[in-house]
Amino acid sequence: MTLFLGLDGGGTKTAVVLVDTDGDDGTVLARWRGPGCSWLDDGVDAAAAVVREGTHQVLAAAGRSADELGHAFYGLPGHGESASTDLLLDALPCDALGHDRSTVGNDVLAGWAGSLGGQDGINVVAGTGSITYGERGTHTHRVGGWSELIGDEGSAHWVARRGLNAFSRMADGRLPRTALYGLLREHTGIAEDLDLVGLLMQDLQAERAAVAAFSRVVTAAAAAGDPVAAAVLDDAVDELVQQVRVVADRIGDRPDGAPTAVSSSGGMFSDDGFRHRFVARVAAERDAGARPRFALVEPVLPPELGAVVYAIRRAGDPVPVTWRDAAPGQH
Repeated sequence: MTLFLGLDGGGTKTAVVLVDTDGDDGTVLARWRGPGCSWLDDGVDAAAAVVREGTHQVLAAAGRSADELGHAFYGLPGHGESASTDLLLDALPCDALGHDRSTVGNDVLAGWAGSLGGQDGINVVAGTGSITYGERGTHTHRVGGWSELIGDEGSAHWVARRGLNAFSRMADGRLPRTALYGLLREHTGIAEDLDLVGLLMQDLQAERAAVAAFSRVVTAAAAAGDPVAAAVLDDAVDELVQQVRVVADRIGDRPDGAPTAVSSSGGMFSDDGFRHRFVARVAAERDAGARPRFALVEPVLPPELGAVVYAIRRAGDPVPVTWRDAAPGQH
């Protein structure tokens, strides 16, 4: 029996899974769901507590010990974004496991490995924030993930900010009022336009996820034919496609000329209108020979199993055949 542990962390939830990879299938022995483990939100000590709890819970549920693990991968939000904090995050698995057969990386790695079964390609995440990551052989590249203050273009937070800014311009008379104006007033229940400031800054404390939730008003307005909201979504998609293009430039196109697999995940893609825009823009991308450069694929595995895939790769073991072969267009 070869056991691997994967952890996919986030700002709101953490998923841990223990897998036996004997044979062609990866057999899940135990799962655990817990609170978020973002040091940016709650601090390193809180993240450490979640890592320990999740690790111990899945091992106990499966009746296994940490000594039996071949390797573990911990995908933690914010890893790689602060050299001093990374030193602390890198030490968390050893504390939880009692050995060093583990790797810590950004949670985008778990998302990428899960979405493509560990095969070459690119994964785009557009949730509260946005980030794009790709691998081809030994070439890797990440774009985005710069936080809502600096970037996160194309994300729900970015779309919400653009929509809220348009509302303020409409309220002032700097823009003609469209459906977005009325939908935002209806959504918030504000009596006066300027009450939006108090709602956002005082009541919601400008909390990241709370602000990002306003993206749903923008997508609803776009679906109703609002040209201002539609332009925001078009700009968001353009930003994400640019991320894909830059990652592809860095890792290289497929040597056989076939299109590079691109997977997408995150709350923005749950809106049909946004996803259709993204699909159309990605499909329009061409290589130097005027052939389709990218092929959109559905995610093969959830991120926590992607963390297991990353652990398996770090150990130098083969990814279970059924997981690997589920990635379309990779063989």
